[in-house]
Amino acid sequence: MDALFSLIGPAGLALCLWIALVSGVVKGMVGFAMPMIMISGMSSILSPELALAGLILPTLFSNGMQALRQGPRAAWGSVKRFRVFLIVGGAVLLLSAQLVSVLPAQVLYLAIGVPITLFAAAQLLGWKGDLPGGGGRAVEVAIAAFAGFIGGMSGVWGPPTVAYLTMIGTEKREQMRVQGVIYGLGAVLLTAAHVGSGVLNGNTVWLSLALVPTAVFGMWLGGLAQDRIDQQAFRRATLAVLLIAGLNLVRRALLG
Repeated sequence: MDALFSLIGPAGLALCLWIALVSGVVKGMVGFAMPMIMISGMSSILSPELALAGLILPTLFSNGMQALRQGPRAAWGSVKRFRVFLIVGGAVLLLSAQLVSVLPAQVLYLAIGVPITLFAAAQLLGWKGDLPGGGGRAVEVAIAAFAGFIGGMSGVWGPPTVAYLTMIGTEKREQMRVQGVIYGLGAVLLTAAHVGSGVLNGNTVWLSLALVPTAVFGMWLGGLAQDRIDQQAFRRATLAVLLIAGLNLVRRALLG
């Protein structure tokens, strides 16, 4: 406890716990956005490196729950189907994690926020940009590399991943499971990468551990709501969260 309060005071910890709860509810409903909500919320009171450290273990635990919700066999089927996405994204994530202290945060936020905002807005306005069958291997590899690149530096790889799954028309339950598998394996790599980079260390790990219970509880609450919405409502909710997340990233890039 002393180690935790040496990083953050009681009021700051209470705010971080609230942010973890909200991010868990949203993730339970649409399958992603926990890292985005946590990093954008916590970095308003913490350094970017400490906020990144804080989200690592809640992300790891919640994605494991999401991936295994329909059992190990279903999860393994998703691994096999999206193995190219996983391999490419994971390799790039490990490399880009070492650039956390090099690339300006504003550049990173714009690189994520602008294309995601445009995609989500166009889809909500009726653009039918679907890619039946995934649009080919080149599209899968390109999006996986982009997701891994930004994921290693920010802990946020959800937007391009969910945009890809939405474009290929993935069914609701499968999309939730696939996201859990992709983000879960990515979270394992992210944890390893930032143990190596020093972001997650003997001090910062206490903040990350403290946020796990509320994040998992929030995810359980969100899952109750997700079970009650149909495919079309799920798609629109996913796009709405993408739009809000993209706009927030653009705001942070331009206004700080």
